[in-house]
Amino acid sequence: MRILFVGNSFTSRNDLPGLIAAMAAERGIAVGHKLISAGGASLRQHLNAGKALAELATGNYDTVVLQEQSTLPLKNPARMHENIRDFHTAITEVGAQTVLYMTWSRKNQPQAPFTAAYATIAAELGATLVPAGLIWEHFQAAHPTPSLHDADDSHPALAGSYLTACVFLITLLHEDPSQLDLPVKGLPEETAAALRRAAWTISELIAGV
Repeated sequence: MRILFVGNSFTSRNDLPGLIAAMAAERGIAVGHKLISAGGASLRQHLNAGKALAELATGNYDTVVLQEQSTLPLKNPARMHENIRDFHTAITEVGAQTVLYMTWSRKNQPQAPFTAAYATIAAELGATLVPAGLIWEHFQAAHPTPSLHDADDSHPALAGSYLTACVFLITLLHEDPSQLDLPVKGLPEETAAALRRAAWTISELIAGV
């Protein structure tokens, strides 16, 4: 799989693309990836800048992961949907697959508006939805630790990025991360194992709802 990631620090923090590729490699799946990121950027800013569209036009990718600015799904879902539609048009023109990376709410804030904003446009476009924010919501409801948010209550801590990588493995590659043996510097193996198991269990749960 050749993935182009377009987003901001919610994707770049803790090298999420690298975590996903490392997990995939443990399952014998090669994932090539490139990240186009700008701090706090919206997808509209990426569209206007042109770098992401130029990279997409190379034809080097079969999958494009879009991550919207972290508060736009709450503040202006209509604008978010417009941004994603425009990107989706460019993605389909080169024969690639659109993947939407659902992010999470600020700590102790409701997740429902983010889930609805992403799920609605994913259904409209037939895009693949990686429900990271929804998985976070379920995990945090049942597990007070580890904290998935960093100290700013917004960005992902390493545990949050690791859990998100597990959700990508499940959604994009249809692989169960629970049996992986993948040490990550800065994350105790016991914690990593618990996150892998939770990602799989919660994914199975919400798939059945």
